Amino acid sequence: MNIGFIGFGTMGRPMAEHLQRAGHTLHVWSRRPGVADFLLAQGAVRCESPAAVARASEIVCTNVTASTDVATLAAAMRDSLARDAIHVDFSTIAPSAARDIAARHAERGVHFVDAPVSGGGVGARNATLAIMWGGAPLLAPRLEPLFRVLGQTVVHVGAAGAGQVAKACNQMVMVSAIAACAEAARLAQASGVDFGKVREAMLGGSAGSRVLDVFGGRMVRRDFAAGVEARLHHKDFALLLDEAARLGAPLAVAAQVGQLLNALMGRGWGGSDTARLLEVLES
Repeated sequence: MNIGFIGFGTMGRPMAEHLQRAGHTLHVWSRRPGVADFLLAQGAVRCESPAAVARASEIVCTNVTASTDVATLAAAMRDSLARDAIHVDFSTIAPSAARDIAARHAERGVHFVDAPVSGGGVGARNATLAIMWGGAPLLAPRLEPLFRVLGQTVVHVGAAGAGQVAKACNQMVMVSAIAACAEAARLAQASGVDFGKVREAMLGGSAGSRVLDVFGGRMVRRDFAAGVEARLHHKDFALLLDEAARLGAPLAVAAQVGQLLNALMGRGWGGSDTARLLEVLES
């Protein structure tokens, strides 16, 4: 297929490469010159604007940072997308923003799919992402050739916006578990016990988890170089707490974790790994 792709960060770059290797022709645009050059040598087509990407593509994929970024791109592409074209957004944005974009696209006969992913840069590189998508079920056969080369788990959650709700739930559980690991490490320290040994024991028990393995391991090694930058988890928590406030849904644990993330950001550590919550507790 002719696929448009915009957004070549930690996640977007390997995802675009997988699609190109699968035989799709990519039409690309980037606001920073040269960012997409790595794809051109492999046969991708450079476009001068998001609108040009939209005109050349039957499906356009975006993978950027914030709700406003996605909304701006959607507005720039909307009049150039053919009727029945699909805009697939892999970003993590507010569910309300996804629903608004879907409604505006629908007025032009264009489909919008919110398909946030989980798995980080490693999952993107290994094509083992978990893809949680919202949109019309009838789009599944057209999306399957894309999703099957990007992820290992693909779940249609519901209508537009539902994918973002699933991603919010995913982030809430994961980052709350990172915070719990940091508290466990701090308790072990305060007790004069080696957290490395504590973690080893916990991994064999009911507290064993991928978060304890990966993020707990970084705490043991005090390796706070970013796997995923903490500022992105901070952004995600702002989205989910805002959604909860709008709905009147009490999220007591998430609210406290959000404050820890605020403290991390306040110390200027947004470019570090979220495992650095340990140092927030230590300070």
